[in-house]
Amino acid sequence: MIHKIINGSYKKVASMYGDNRMDTLKAIFNRIKADPDNIQFTRKKIEPLYYAASSAKILIIGQAPGEKAQKTMIIWNDPSGIRLREWMGVSDDTFYHSGKIAVLPMDFYFPGKGKHGDLPPRADFASKWHQQLIKAMPDVKLTLLVGSYAQRYYLKTGSKQTLTQVVKHYRNYLPNYFPLVHPSPRNNIWMKKNPWFEEEVLPDLKMHIHQILTR
Repeated sequence: MIHKIINGSYKKVASMYGDNRMDTLKAIFNRIKADPDNIQFTRKKIEPLYYAASSAKILIIGQAPGEKAQKTMIIWNDPSGIRLREWMGVSDDTFYHSGKIAVLPMDFYFPGKGKHGDLPPRADFASKWHQQLIKAMPDVKLTLLVGSYAQRYYLKTGSKQTLTQVVKHYRNYLPNYFPLVHPSPRNNIWMKKNPWFEEEVLPDLKMHIHQILTR
């Protein structure tokens, strides 16, 4: 939720950039809430869930927020989030309050439940809002693409290219993008079948993030 950044750590860095970027982010936030496609959520007092800060250096793009995240209004507030922060080598405080990490899901609202779990993000949501927000975060050096929805959208990977293939060849997408499997416990079997992920990919991920955050 953008208010968490603006009312929290974001104020600490606002003076470095002036107020223009903050005003831009606030304006986008209000436009998202007022958009006819989202009015069903706004009427229920459900706000869009994402983190944006003009000081961000790392951007995380994943699928839509889950039901728990929407209820608590804290993104990645579950076992998947704990694992993601472990993969990145960052603390909760750095993740949520440093102003250095932004999170833009492929949809900013919980899409509801389907027969086989959460419904997918709305197809046109990212194209409408992501670039507006990304332009207001010009210091982003690396974007983590978590899961197939984000990877297909940003990397233009076709249906013939599996998530495993994309993640295994992550170096092909550096320095701008770093594709990852979703850190859900449901993917424990995948990780056991693909030990190279923990042995090769995660150490490289930690190195890249550490270098960027400490510059």
